[in-house]
Amino acid sequence: MNKIILMALLCLSFTARAITLDEVQRSFASQPVVRAKFQQDRQISGMAQPLHSSGEVLIAKSKGLWWQQQHPFPMTLVLDDSHMVQVMGRQAPQIITADSNPQMFQFNHLLRALFQADRQVLDENFTSAFTDEGDGKWQLVLTPTTTPLDKLFSTITLQGDKYLNRIALNDLQGDFTEISFSDHRPNPRKLTHEEQQRFAF
Repeated sequence: MNKIILMALLCLSFTARAITLDEVQRSFASQPVVRAKFQQDRQISGMAQPLHSSGEVLIAKSKGLWWQQQHPFPMTLVLDDSHMVQVMGRQAPQIITADSNPQMFQFNHLLRALFQADRQVLDENFTSAFTDEGDGKWQLVLTPTTTPLDKLFSTITLQGDKYLNRIALNDLQGDFTEISFSDHRPNPRKLTHEEQQRFAF
């Protein structure tokens, strides 16, 4: 009898630890600011060597996404609800608005949804397969169901734990992009003055 009770308790304990997509979304939603380093490797069909890039990323729920590539050349990308700003080196910023390029902003909205595991946006644009990989780790495989995403990607795979650790993009031309994130820093939970200036365009 004691063994049966112990087995039942172990099963209940395992069930309680199982991660769901809703729990991942709640965890991400509780992080107002996350800073991280990124490493991007892109394998283009027909090219022998992948393209490597790296830098820093800042995800702020109240502001948007700041992406600063540092290698192999400096490039900054800022995405918010109404603007996409790209700065190459010391060149003047290129600013695209939601009115001038609505399709770009659909993708911008999606990109932010990926970083925040926004269940509503993901359900509207993908079929999803979520896997609890144990030890707090999970994987989410997204298959596009809406245009233009279904014309660009075969699958988008997210992997993480408390944070998003990896994005893998399989596109329909046979190219593959992997973005890995490390050194996640949620504190301070508010943007510093310098970080706020990154979104001022």
